[in-house]
Amino acid sequence: MPTATRTSTDWETGEENKEEHAKLYNVVLLDDDEHTYDYVIEMLMRLFSLSEARALRHTVEVDTLGRTIVLTGEIEEATVAREMIHGYGADPRMAVSKGSMTAVVEPATQGAE
Repeated sequence: MPTATRTSTDWETGEENKEEHAKLYNVVLLDDDEHTYDYVIEMLMRLFSLSEARALRHTVEVDTLGRTIVLTGEIEEATVAREMIHGYGADPRMAVSKGSMTAVVEPATQGAE
């Protein structure tokens, strides 16, 4: 998605000014077989202050579609959110879980959450 611009007119000079708006990025949580529903719900509630119902919706989505957008924001915010997910740790409920879930940062497209 291109960077949005807003054009305004300086009333004194009659010149147009363009103000750049920040690009938005999605933090996308990716599915795997090493984390339980309880883990994903707990992580989303703790890291992103989601309600249990909303965290469950994301959990079902990542399980069924393989991915879910958990946050949309500027690059700095998205990068921090991705690192928080990567730092959350393994799921203690599963012996095969050796680490955190995977998340990626992607440019947001129009119509994204």
